Amino acid sequence: MNTPVRWTVYPAFTLPTGTLPAAMLWSEWLGAATLPAMAKLYDDPDRASKAFGNRMRELRHREGVSQDTLAREADIHPTSIGRLERGGREPKLTTILRLADGLGVEPGELLNRLD
Repeated sequence: MNTPVRWTVYPAFTLPTGTLPAAMLWSEWLGAATLPAMAKLYDDPDRASKAFGNRMRELRHREGVSQDTLAREADIHPTSIGRLERGGREPKLTTILRLADGLGVEPGELLNRLD
């Protein structure tokens, strides 16, 4: 049985204070348009890979290292460096460690401030 939903207005958004219809998910009730804003980076592997690639490129440019030099220093094939930066590949932990070593940064720096 559905019960009416009352709304409570807050400065930035409005929340329901009643109950939702039985068996209805929040995502169905809110509508698909609000989901991307609520999604976490780890919920979307493609977005996470692209964010990692952007961060990797940012650090590589900051350190003044070319893709070829990074590939040589990290012992990773040069085409893999490009694929990682484009977000076409998810790095393994060992790859992250090698990249950090090749860039001369701590591994955590590759994961900090992912957008």
